[in-house]
Amino acid sequence: MAQPVIENLVPGAGVEGGEVVITCKDFTFSTYEEASVKFDATATRPISASPRRVIAPVPSSNLLGGGKSIVTLEANGRASEGHAFIVGQKLAENLHPVANPAYDRDNGAIYTTLSGTRGQKVPVSVYKITPIGESEPFLTDVVNPTGMAFNPDGEMFVTSRYDGSVYRVTPFKEAEVFARNLGIATGIAFDTEGRMFVGDRSGTIYMVNDIGEGVPFAAIEPSMAAFHMAFGPDDYMYVTGPTLSSFDSILRISRDGVVTRFFTGLGRPQGLAFDRAGNLYVAASRRGHRGIIKITPDAEDEMVVAGVAMVGLCFDDHGNMIVATNREIFRLPLDIEGYWPF
Repeated sequence: MAQPVIENLVPGAGVEGGEVVITCKDFTFSTYEEASVKFDATATRPISASPRRVIAPVPSSNLLGGGKSIVTLEANGRASEGHAFIVGQKLAENLHPVANPAYDRDNGAIYTTLSGTRGQKVPVSVYKITPIGESEPFLTDVVNPTGMAFNPDGEMFVTSRYDGSVYRVTPFKEAEVFARNLGIATGIAFDTEGRMFVGDRSGTIYMVNDIGEGVPFAAIEPSMAAFHMAFGPDDYMYVTGPTLSSFDSILRISRDGVVTRFFTGLGRPQGLAFDRAGNLYVAASRRGHRGIIKITPDAEDEMVVAGVAMVGLCFDDHGNMIVATNREIFRLPLDIEGYWPF
């Protein structure tokens, strides 16, 4: 029998549990139990397998670590040559992010939330993950922290979907109310001029001035979960608001508050971020598989990271993508330059 050959992996990166589609040839086996996929020396049982196509889950990062891995197909004593694959390194777990993590360009730290259920006051609202991957409590005073963002001066702001407020974090790691009465406040983003925008998932995007006064900026359809917001290099705001549909849209909002549809066809799109080339990355489902979807300025899409329960992402200053699931934070060395509006 011929040796199996891996022709392609889609996507080329993933975190534990993510589904990788392997295009191959001559992968023959008598019974399903004989078919095996290995990430380095760790075997994983395919979800489905045929001589031309295999779908396999990424093994636990506790077994693989993170970074570059080599994928092979094995059956009946025959193995394919290896194919490179990037595995996410788990930085933290037992969390509850519901939106993008936030990266502090001043100190290289990553921040993420333990959001809790509606009205639940958890012991720690926000955790800090140091550049060497150590996790430590950072903030304790916000109920249901949701969105996080830094302004041009490096100040951190956190929204609370519980009380409709935006909190400013002081240098002493205390949360003080900056803006109130913003509905079910979820998404938050700053534009190139440093203006704050906050999404009320009931259907309003607010623009908030320097003294915390919010005025309606744009109206969109309500979301069952949250609004997620990011500004692109074209100076437009991009917004997702997941619904029960498997055919949701990413919206684009001009500086004048005019709303148009940028891309349609994703399931539960959530957190999003841009690279410097203007490509948009969004946590969503595509054709039955969940992960991080890359969408070009011309609205061409492809899955770039496989994963389950993904809710958001951001980039650091070292080419890494930081991905949040609803329980964990992963770092993937993808050599992508993230975009910041300021």
